[in-house]
Amino acid sequence: MEALRKDDDYLLHYRPAYALAVLCLPMMVGAFFQQFYTMADSVIVGRFVGEDALAAVGASYALTNVFIAIAIGGGNGAGVLVSYSYGSREWDVLKEAVSTALLSFLAISAALGAAGYIASPWIMGVLNTPGNIMAEAVAYLEIYFLGLPFLFMYNILSSVFNALGKSRIPLFLLIFSSVLNIFLDLAAVIAFGMGVEGAAWATLASQAVSALLSYLILRRTLAGLDGRAGMLFSWDAFRRMASTAVPSIVQQGTISFGMMLVQSVVNLFGSQVLAGYSAAIRVDSLAGVPLSSMGNAMSPYTAQNLGAKQYGRVGRGYRAGLLYIAGAGIAICLVLQLFRTGIMELFLGEAGTEAAYRTGEDYLSFLGWFYAILGSAMVTGGVLRGAGKMAFFTLGSILNLSFRVIGSMALAPRFGVEVVWYVVPIGWTIYLVACLAGYRRLGRH
Repeated sequence: MEALRKDDDYLLHYRPAYALAVLCLPMMVGAFFQQFYTMADSVIVGRFVGEDALAAVGASYALTNVFIAIAIGGGNGAGVLVSYSYGSREWDVLKEAVSTALLSFLAISAALGAAGYIASPWIMGVLNTPGNIMAEAVAYLEIYFLGLPFLFMYNILSSVFNALGKSRIPLFLLIFSSVLNIFLDLAAVIAFGMGVEGAAWATLASQAVSALLSYLILRRTLAGLDGRAGMLFSWDAFRRMASTAVPSIVQQGTISFGMMLVQSVVNLFGSQVLAGYSAAIRVDSLAGVPLSSMGNAMSPYTAQNLGAKQYGRVGRGYRAGLLYIAGAGIAICLVLQLFRTGIMELFLGEAGTEAAYRTGEDYLSFLGWFYAILGSAMVTGGVLRGAGKMAFFTLGSILNLSFRVIGSMALAPRFGVEVVWYVVPIGWTIYLVACLAGYRRLGRH
């Protein structure tokens, strides 16, 4: 048991606010570095290749988020079972869950990657990608699909480490691979003049290194646990993971798919607006990191304490998470209101057009006021995921998505691209109300 010392039980024994902070902080820093993967691509190609190159990278951003969401959803399913098994000290079940998750999603990611590579030109056409950036956008997407298995494996492995309370391991690996990605980006784009394709290859190589190192470290960690290794693939473990993973994949994948449809609406307004929007949604993703990190931390915290039958700690942790969200929402709002122009300059530089700047600044300025709503929904949803109660969580996500997609597609062509972000806070509120309804039902059981 050397690999898991007594201090690793902090989610079960430390004060809830402190335990969540210990788990959440490395997850948050790690998620920031994960965002740097795509941000590095955007900043470097935007500054050193041009606005059209930035638009080409951003043209498939919503689509790539669909696959990231599937990977994260699968990780959530594995993480809940691993956390529960850890809390109840079922080491055999824990090991079988890990190997089952890795084999399952390796096969799924390989199939999705092959299909996506073949369909990339058709996909970018369906998304209304502007003709002047079509070739570069397709090339970027094809390389992305080649690296899909590495993306999946890293996210599954990170979820397992977080479920064990070892969130610092993914953090250190992300710092290493993010720095590696930046150096490879600079070399490929600037030194070798590979442009958009160079940025894509740099990301693939960095993700491959990160996934391999994560796997080797996890094998060493699990070797320190008691119990037999068990089967490499267990249908029972697969079914138990699927009960959480499938709703989580549906929830996160549906949102990302909806954002892909919204992206197709934005693409209709041309490459200048698309460039500004692409930069803004990168910042939007970064702003959501402190919120999603606490939401993700709530899942293993809840699952471990339910597994140990410490039900009162779940409610205390939830209240601590909401207080954190309130502070984070205020900080995000202030940063976006005060520094939105400087943030956009990071992506667009002096050569950026007025339309690109206006689009990005309007997006960030408006949404900055509403992130606390999104964060509250994420924390509430994290509790529901950890408890395995996914119905209201999934329903809220689908309603949120439906409102945003229908509103954007119906109104933006008539009233302007601004509608795309005007409908967002209403969708977030719908999501929060549904999650709160699920939490109230959870409290009555």
